[in-house]
Order: sequence, then structure tokens, then C-alpha cells
Amino acid sequence: MTNITKPSAGRGSAAPVFELCGIDKQFGPVQALHNVKLSLYAGEIHALMGQNGAGKSTLIKVLTGVYPADSGEIRLRGQVIRPTSTLHAQHVGISTVYQEVNLCTNLSVAENIFAGRYPRRGALGAWSIDWSRMQQDAKNLLQRLNLEIDVTQPLSSYSVAVQQMVAIARGLSISARVLILDEPTSSLDDEEVERLFGVLRQLRDQGMAILFITHFLDQMYALCDHITVLRNGELVGEYLAADLGYSALIAAMVGHELGDSLGATPASQQNADQAADLLQTSGLARSGCVKPIDLSLRRGEVVGIGGLLGSGRTELARLLFGLDRNDAGDIFLGGQRVRMDSPATAIKLGLGLCPEDRKAEGIIAELSVRENIALALQARQGLWPFISRGRQAEMALHYVQALGIKTTDVDTPIGQLSGGNQQKAMLARWLATQPKLLILDEPTRGIDVAAKQEIMNEILGLAKQGMSVLFISSEMSEVVRVANRIVVMRDHAKVGELPAGSTDHDVYALIAEHA
Repeated sequence: MTNITKPSAGRGSAAPVFELCGIDKQFGPVQALHNVKLSLYAGEIHALMGQNGAGKSTLIKVLTGVYPADSGEIRLRGQVIRPTSTLHAQHVGISTVYQEVNLCTNLSVAENIFAGRYPRRGALGAWSIDWSRMQQDAKNLLQRLNLEIDVTQPLSSYSVAVQQMVAIARGLSISARVLILDEPTSSLDDEEVERLFGVLRQLRDQGMAILFITHFLDQMYALCDHITVLRNGELVGEYLAADLGYSALIAAMVGHELGDSLGATPASQQNADQAADLLQTSGLARSGCVKPIDLSLRRGEVVGIGGLLGSGRTELARLLFGLDRNDAGDIFLGGQRVRMDSPATAIKLGLGLCPEDRKAEGIIAELSVRENIALALQARQGLWPFISRGRQAEMALHYVQALGIKTTDVDTPIGQLSGGNQQKAMLARWLATQPKLLILDEPTRGIDVAAKQEIMNEILGLAKQGMSVLFISSEMSEVVRVANRIVVMRDHAKVGELPAGSTDHDVYALIAEHA
């Protein structure tokens, strides 16, 4: 794993089109970026890789003007630039296509491409919008991307894949020299991904510099020429994609070779081998999300889901909890086939889910700790009988004390609590329903070490009491510490299982075997 020295193979003696030099960014006591360097050259597709929290999103926001850098320089064609907004970044030639397309879907395709820059007719362009010219120019731009659509139709009438093409066309319309794509394939099927890649290769061949951010490693290898890896806000290195193998890339991202163990202590079997199956799936699948998977959880067992981001872990959790509907396969609970058609059904059947994004999908920030904890139990009972305020307070106080939730009062808005205490409150919400199976998706993300340890210990304690737990985490050391078995996923499919006592490098090695 050798860092390349610029200019690298394929770049000749050309100067970079775009450079980040010694970028620092700090938020309070947190150093989000430190001395980060990145160079993009004309006619190449460059991957920016790193685990969640590595600093990729912060770096993108710095170079597109959302955040000012604390120190360092941004250079475009050798000139120092200081983007003050995404609009300013576009004006100087940097166009960004985000995972969630940030266009106006109620406007036409042509209006989206030229929003804020509509061609006009009349003296000095003071009369009116030249609709015919705008529509023809939009059509011409999309033809460059091999896309033939009616540009007068609302953008909402087209798929996400087409919307992303429109976002790229907007970048072409401002003569962008640098194109940044942040997780552009997360909502696309295989055919749409290949179509997008064809367009990107075409733009590369026309001399554009493209920065590509993704969690899908196969896609990165299929598309990119060079790789820059970030870890903990710092530059690990820059590499030729052809020279950096799958295992070496993972090692660069996680900070240790596959042969190195993080020293995690696996959970004991707790007689789980002899326990009856609580949940089984047979060929469970959803097109574009999860390929057919067979899974089983025994009573009192912790099953970990191992895999890199984008492997299908969260999609599996959503299927099991009824947030998404499976289009193939079956789910069995206690040996009986069940139809998991909604979260309400899942709750009534004894399942609970702490979602990956607690702020967007978990807590209701304006409601109190008491109200947030009572929500799932009230949903399980239905609108009637209503859980009294006194019963809510009694229940909330019990879990505040049992889980060590730090709050001045159970009526404090949960949005005022720290991330770790919010996560404990989400755990309390589901414990109040006394679930048979608790699905935990990234339960320790974004919380401090002490709170993380408390939650891990609580999970082990719940399993000892007979609860089944499906544990999903990007931190492999956490997975191997608590899991009786580890189901390993890659590219939305199960690629194998590992027993208790496995280490994090065993998980990474199994992933690499199926590259």
C-alpha cells in the first residue's frame, strides 16, 4: 500500500485543476479536518473514501462554501478561491450533485437546468424569459448525456436517475471544471448505475475533473482512477486505484491490517445454541435493497450484522420491522409465518427498532423525555386506553434510573439531551414494550465512549434475560464483542456467517473474499 507521488501515471506533467492544501476545520473542541490535501486533475475520476465520521462530508462542505476553512487554501486552476456559498462555488466552476437531488421538482426540467440564469429576450435581456431558447439549450445539454426527454415536463415526472442527470446537466450549463458527486448511486438500480457511469466516463474523456464519493467499493473500482482516503479527519494517503487492492483499501479506511485484532471480547453463548428460533426468514428480499436472505435468531441471542456501509444492513432492518415491504420470501415468528406489512404490525408482534438516524427517525425533539419513552407502548396499545401522564412519568423515571439517563427532569425536551442520553431514551422506549426482538441499527453512533460502553453492557444484559437482539454497527469491534453469531453482508446480500469469538479482521477478510 504505497502512496503515489504527483504527477502520477496518466497525469503526465499537467498541473491539477483543483487543489486543497492543508485544510483545517474545527467545531468547538472537535477537530473535524486536519491538514487535508487533495488534488484533482483534468480527465480523471477521483474517489474520496473513508468510514462514517472520516471527514468526507465536512470536506465537501468546505470546498463548496458551506463551511469556511479555518486554515489552508483552495485553488482552482492555480488561483486561490474562497467559496462563500454553494452558489458562489458554482459561479467559479465547482458543481455538486448530492445524494438527495437538490432541485425543484415542481419546475420543468429546463427551468431546473437554468434556474437563476434564465436566457432573456429584448434589449439587454430586460424583457422576458426566452423559453424557446432555454428549452432548446436544455435539450442540447441532455443530448450530451445521451438523454432524450421532454424538457418542458416537471422534473417530478422523472425517476431519481433522470433527476441526477439533470443535476449534472446543470453543472455543464455553468461550464463547471470540477464535478463532485456525493453518493449518487444510493437510490439507483444496476441499469441506472451503469448508465450514470457511462456519462461520467464520457465527461472524464472530455477533460472534466470528477470527485466521486461512495460507500460501494465495487462501484469505486469500476469507475475511479485514483483514491484519496480520509480517516478521523486526516489524510491517510492518495493511491492509484489499480495498485490498491480491496483488503488494503479497507485497512487504510479502518486503520489496521486485516490481520490485526482490536482485542474485542465476544459475548458468551448464554445457552443460545440450545434455544428455540424466535425469528426466521426464508429468501426474504426487496428489489434493489436486499437480495434473498435466510436468517435466524434464537431466543436470548445477539446476532450481529457485519458489513461496510452500503452493504444492505439498514435495508434488512427496515424489512424486518415493516418499514419497507418485501417483494419475495417469508418471515416466521415463533414458527408462524407473519406478514410484516407495517411498523404497527411489527410492534404488536413484539419487535422494536432503534433506527440508524435517531434525530430524523427516532426522537421527537420537541417532546419531553417522558413522552418519547411512552410513544411505542402507546402505539402498541392503540389510541385507547391512553397512558396517563402519571403512568408515563413513573415509567420514564424507572428507565432514567435503570439506564442512567442524564436529565434534570423527565419533562425536559429530549432535544436538549446529549446524543448518548437520547440513544438511551430510545432504548428505554422499546424496553417499555417488553419486546421479543430488539433491532438496534447503529445504537452507539455519535456518542461518547462512556455512554457507548453502558449501552453495550445493557445489550448483553437484555440477552441474558432472554431477549433476542439484532445488532448493526459500523464499528466491527462492537459487533464481535456482543454477538453470538455474525451475519456478514456485502452488496445487499448475505455472504456468510461467523461464530462467537470471531474478530473484526475475520469479518473484513470474509468481505474481501467476496470482492
